[in-house]
Amino acid sequence: MRQNTATPMPRGRPRSFDVDAAVERAMDVFWSRGYHATALPDLLRATRLSRGSLYAAFGDKHSLFLRALDRYIADALARMDGEFDPRNDPVEGLQAYLAGYVERTSGSNGRRGCLLVATAMELAGGDADVGRRVAGFFKAMEAKVTDALSRAKAAGRLADGVEPATAARVLVCFVEGLRVVGKTAPARTTSQAAVDALIGRFLR
Repeated sequence: MRQNTATPMPRGRPRSFDVDAAVERAMDVFWSRGYHATALPDLLRATRLSRGSLYAAFGDKHSLFLRALDRYIADALARMDGEFDPRNDPVEGLQAYLAGYVERTSGSNGRRGCLLVATAMELAGGDADVGRRVAGFFKAMEAKVTDALSRAKAAGRLADGVEPATAARVLVCFVEGLRVVGKTAPARTTSQAAVDALIGRFLR
């Protein structure tokens, strides 16, 4: 005897907007204004959503902020995966990684600052969700830099006495410090000189 199989009905109405684009627009607002200074009307204007659509898609302001922060972190980690591709020369990867920070900390790019650094200063100490994300990002970055330095050491490219994990911690602290100094919009030559001085102590 043949059984009739009911076809499940779709739940709710399909979303008529690009969720990724909305998250990116929200990220830009949080990046420019900071979490606490960003109001719901700012997000509605930026995402071009109604209040009901925004809450239905993302929950609340904090949840949308976490989505935006996750997007920022994923973009940064993907960029580093390209820079530190194990198929490429590790020293060239380190140079590309540092060159990117010079670009992001000079002139108008520097004045914009880093969403992650700003978030760490504003929220990480009192927001467990944010704190885990910030700590996880720094740990992941440090691991990627350590791996590149370890490969450089195996190739005989590190200076005597340089230990990859320790040097990686120094470099992560250095580049994030560059993002803070970058808020004063230093000249590219200033940021590059600082990079050259530091990396020159690690490489042969």
